[in-house]
Amino acid sequence: MMRALTHPLRLALLLALVPVFAPAQEATPQPGQEPAEQIVAGLSRDNIGITTSFDGSQILIYGAIKREAPEPANDGLAVIVTLEGPLGPVTIRRKSREFGIWVNTAALGVASAPSYYAVATSGPLKDILDPKVDVQQRISIPLAMRAFSGPVQVKDTRPFTEAMVRIRERQGLYTLETGGVRLVENTLFRADFELPANLTEGDYKTRIFLLRKGKLVDQYQSAIDVRKVGLERWLYALAHEHAAIYGLLSLALAVIAGWAAAAVFRFVR
Repeated sequence: MMRALTHPLRLALLLALVPVFAPAQEATPQPGQEPAEQIVAGLSRDNIGITTSFDGSQILIYGAIKREAPEPANDGLAVIVTLEGPLGPVTIRRKSREFGIWVNTAALGVASAPSYYAVATSGPLKDILDPKVDVQQRISIPLAMRAFSGPVQVKDTRPFTEAMVRIRERQGLYTLETGGVRLVENTLFRADFELPANLTEGDYKTRIFLLRKGKLVDQYQSAIDVRKVGLERWLYALAHEHAAIYGLLSLALAVIAGWAAAAVFRFVR
């Protein structure tokens, strides 16, 4: 009887020991659990004033990677920083020459596209960012645009979105700077953004992504307030909130300027 039980007992003991020798899996943070590496960051300024003489500005985004334990042995640490302007609808039109005249022959509406979008990375985007993470977080410039508005009446949407990206790149509104994030000893980082003069007023969102081997480890988000100030703000508010008064003032200024010009010409004669 004892010999009959020996074999099943030995098998049960072996099965119980199998998980101990199983290959270790990479730990992933559970919901509500803090990641092993965290981003601690700050901005050189959290607001920008647009005046009549505004010719652009500069934003410095800096930070460090906080660790409660020694840095993981696996390589592939990367940091991506994005700066996104207010979202708005955009209609992209394609023109064709018909009977010697250039006319709009097709159009595509984008429900929400950032007025400004800049990406700075610590390495080539295709090497440090997993495509799945890119789709989930909408990090790269093509994915920063949201869903199309209304029914899509073109066979291929890529030429339209690529054309819009090219136009805004030429205007300095969409930029990708590979190596724009300087990473020091896998702990400290900084990224500098040169903002153009043709900024749209609104709330700008900055995001920082910490990745290892393309996988997202942690992310940080902050806001920058961009507003018109001084005379520029007063004229903007007057035009949008009191359109009738703004129109009358514009007409009065035009009449006064015309009368003054006529008076100067009479004096010169």
